[in-house]
Amino acid sequence: MHQLPMSVVEAIRTRRSARAFLPNPVEREVVETILAQSSRAPSGSNIQPWKAHVLTGEAKTSLSRRILDIASDPEQNALHCEEFAYYPKTWKSPFIERRRELGWGLYSLLGIAREDKVAMKAQHERNFEFFDAPVGIFFTTDRSMERGSWLDFGMFLQNIMLLARTFDLDTCPQAAFNRYHRVVTERLKLPDEEVLVCAMSLGYADFSKVENRLASERVPVESFVRFYS
Repeated sequence: MHQLPMSVVEAIRTRRSARAFLPNPVEREVVETILAQSSRAPSGSNIQPWKAHVLTGEAKTSLSRRILDIASDPEQNALHCEEFAYYPKTWKSPFIERRRELGWGLYSLLGIAREDKVAMKAQHERNFEFFDAPVGIFFTTDRSMERGSWLDFGMFLQNIMLLARTFDLDTCPQAAFNRYHRVVTERLKLPDEEVLVCAMSLGYADFSKVENRLASERVPVESFVRFYS
């Protein structure tokens, strides 16, 4: 296990959502270290609302196959939906423009035309293969948790993504799996009181793939910050 010397600033700067990974395995000890260190994230009253379910090998592959089978069958797919709304129910400016810019940026790199719905669907379904990452993680929390604990959970997830960079690893947080929460619950034998928050791919990014050239933009500080004195 080799942890690279890296500043927090560098980890933040180099974090990306990778959408193609190499098959190189990630040592279990590395994953355990990342999760253990990430659990130092702050949480209200130190309740630590997070749980992580790490899948590799056949456990990951068989779950991916099951979801892809459902996604390819319109009748079966129609029976699945998100348990909670991740995105706004009504989109407005500037958020919708940012979403479209990212989406079309990815499709342009992949050579997918705007009218090619089949290719778009195929690219979306790459989520369910964890973009070929060797490690897939599902995150759950107790249903009794309120918004504050979900905010805490976000800090835990951010820690994971930044600490992964110190091992030269990349990640992709994924809400796409949330539609199939019943499949995940069944496969992982989750108790009724647990709700799926999101999934995450973890591994070594494959930079020979054009999709990993996607660089999302950030608006300047003056557009979202106000100073008072």
